[in-house]
Amino acid sequence: MLLIGGKSFHSRLMVGTGKYTSSLLMKASLENSKCEIVTVAIRRINLDKNNENLIEAIDWKKYWMLPNTAGCTNADEAIRIALLGRELAKLSGQEDNTFVKLEVIPDTKYLLPDPLETLKAAETLINKGFTVLPYINADPLLAKRLEEIGCATVMPLGSPIGSGQGLLNASNISIIIENSKVPVIVDAGIGVPSEASQAMELGAHGVLINSAIALAKNPVQMAKALMHGVLGGRDAFLAGRIKRKNIANPSSPLNNVSQ
Repeated sequence: MLLIGGKSFHSRLMVGTGKYTSSLLMKASLENSKCEIVTVAIRRINLDKNNENLIEAIDWKKYWMLPNTAGCTNADEAIRIALLGRELAKLSGQEDNTFVKLEVIPDTKYLLPDPLETLKAAETLINKGFTVLPYINADPLLAKRLEEIGCATVMPLGSPIGSGQGLLNASNISIIIENSKVPVIVDAGIGVPSEASQAMELGAHGVLINSAIALAKNPVQMAKALMHGVLGGRDAFLAGRIKRKNIANPSSPLNNVSQ
């Protein structure tokens, strides 16, 4: 079980709701991923009563809402949007939901999170009773500081959002995992199941994926493939890989072989 903020989940794959060509495709992809946590960008929810919005489109009895502060460029904005997200979670029927995925991103080209504003916002939100899941660069020192102030997870990026470049920061992510006492969720940059599996093989507790599913040629099939990648990577981590060696080691030893 994955334990975040006192709440348990079977699935270690979290899925986003942006970039799908239709709500039907999004819902089918969520179903096929077997995810339990679904993240929603609060600033991008269409509250027009004449159009279906994400709050109405998704069955929130099946999924745990993870409101996120995407689009916020400083701590004050993120805090305001987080408060709105908590109210929307309550409106969806999740009265006890205090989760927020904290994103503070002033950089418009590479979409890299601001570490100082993220830390500032996290401290305030924790004091307001939020379960904070901060999105960060793969910075081991920042990850530890966020853990120390009470964040429920840390969410280092594998590579820039939506880039599909995989785990460019694997060494730093490994350090974060080694030093962390809270779940480490790899977020951003994963493009295919092998990369999700790699993150899990490193010891990550979960991954969050949006673009790799939503922008795939067949999102529903990719959702299933990524689900299997996460499961396989987790099993491999628990099983323990063999040690790397500089020379070959025969699968069938020649000891006591008759001549």
